[in-house]
Amino acid sequence: MLRGKCVVLGVTGGIAAYKAAALASLLTKNGAKVRCVLTRHACEFITPMTFSAVTGQEAMVDEFAPRRDIAHISLAKEADLFLVAPATADILAKFAAGVADDLLTSAFLANPAPVLLAPAMNANMWRHPATQANVSLLASRGVRFVGPESGHLACGDADIGRMSEPDVIFETAKALLLPKRDMEGVRVLVTAGPTRESLDPVRFITNHSSGKMGYAIAQAARDRGADVTLVSGPVNLPAPDGVKLVPIQTTVDFRPETVSATKIKKTGGDMTIHLVPNPDVAAQLGRDKRPGQILVAFAAETDHMVENARGKRLKKNADMVVANDVIAPGAGFGVDTNIITLITAQGETALPMMTKREAADAILDGVMSLRI
Repeated sequence: MLRGKCVVLGVTGGIAAYKAAALASLLTKNGAKVRCVLTRHACEFITPMTFSAVTGQEAMVDEFAPRRDIAHISLAKEADLFLVAPATADILAKFAAGVADDLLTSAFLANPAPVLLAPAMNANMWRHPATQANVSLLASRGVRFVGPESGHLACGDADIGRMSEPDVIFETAKALLLPKRDMEGVRVLVTAGPTRESLDPVRFITNHSSGKMGYAIAQAARDRGADVTLVSGPVNLPAPDGVKLVPIQTTVDFRPETVSATKIKKTGGDMTIHLVPNPDVAAQLGRDKRPGQILVAFAAETDHMVENARGKRLKKNADMVVANDVIAPGAGFGVDTNIITLITAQGETALPMMTKREAADAILDGVMSLRI
């Protein structure tokens, strides 16, 4: 099924490197040409000969070994997918910083193809703010992640940090190599990010939304062939290529009844702000919905998630509500993962923790099933 596709498979120095050989074999058996690049630390765990044997291609380590071509450039030109498994904390930091000190990092910088990383490391290393910052930065640049998962780690702990199994990585790679184009001709409008309602020239009311989920949906719809318009509040995210971006500032659930023309001064006493409802945009869209039009609403809840989301679907006349508990670990604001439940008239589908891009595709899969 992958005949004619070339995967550059990077292998870095972690105990999970042994699983990379099974992944290389799986890709090869399904028709892909697999070009393996090992870091020097990876060679402490597994040999290049293993990858040469399972792929039928030379496995490379040394950027300056005698060759007729410039290795990192030829790899980048050939790749349909740049895949690194395992991806250690060290390689994530180097990729994020643009370090090019060996064949793998140089090829990464030269590579224009989609990138998929399968992290593997100790749980504390994964949770470290530096690693999470590197993951967020890479994700904002379009890098895709699969895992890590929870399980038994080499250090003896049972925690997050285990590399995803080869078959899981393979399925994710296959989706990138053979992307769906099931939304060609479909127009998609996505709203994302927070909004701001002014109290005075200095202060405003907002919410904690980072926009990451909405941006992931816009990117996923674009990749599936849709004509996408993204209405975005103020976020710290780059505008997605190929998407029409409409920046906005206001319209949240409530706004101050009055906005002061000058800064409100502290008087030492209590301050009371009278709030009035803004127009309910989702409800208005539900009332104005045309035949064949699909409306998806989001329910960010802190308690009684499913019950509240069911009510919201009816109240807004939405075809689907995507519900999540924003105080659950891995599902709140600002993180790169989500745990969602899709609620339609036909029932509810609870999904496990996944990246926001994976969640975006799951949401769009649900939307497309409603169009049938």
